[in-house]
Amino acid sequence: MSAQRYSAPAMVLHWVQAAIVIWLLWLGWTMIDLPKGAERSAAYGLHKSLGLLTLLLLAVRLLWRAGRPALAPLSTGTEARLATAVHHLLYVFLLFAPLAGFLASSFTQYPVKFFGLEMPRLGWPDEGLNATFKLLHVVFVWGGAALIGLHVAGAIKHALLRDGTLSRMLPWGVLQK
Repeated sequence: MSAQRYSAPAMVLHWVQAAIVIWLLWLGWTMIDLPKGAERSAAYGLHKSLGLLTLLLLAVRLLWRAGRPALAPLSTGTEARLATAVHHLLYVFLLFAPLAGFLASSFTQYPVKFFGLEMPRLGWPDEGLNATFKLLHVVFVWGGAALIGLHVAGAIKHALLRDGTLSRMLPWGVLQK
């Protein structure tokens, strides 16, 4: 594998996390309209489990990256700085959106479960703290959605230019000049 391509584990972690985050966004935006009942409870439970999984995957990604040098950007100047900023902010989103959601859930009367396994409580029933962390969760999610839009727009731009940037993260390594 070329030094200009991401490793297979880095690609797998990226694409698995991307799929989970897209699923989380879709689930989060659709579950709030469900009527109270078993289907809504199941959707919320799955959303919380996937959010916690996102935190776990983030930890694995950061540990994986810690011992490896970053790939040199193929772009320069303002574009490279913007891409770096978006990538860093995506990591902020991947940390703080699920963390705020977990904390919001910690300040309710309901237990937080990770695929059925009850997690330790970090709080107590408190409507004010629940509302604060819920608001933070929503702010981070909308900010993250905007960042994902920028990230995808950048990927599309590089795909159209066929400059090799996108192929560094695609397992099949296409879209080069």
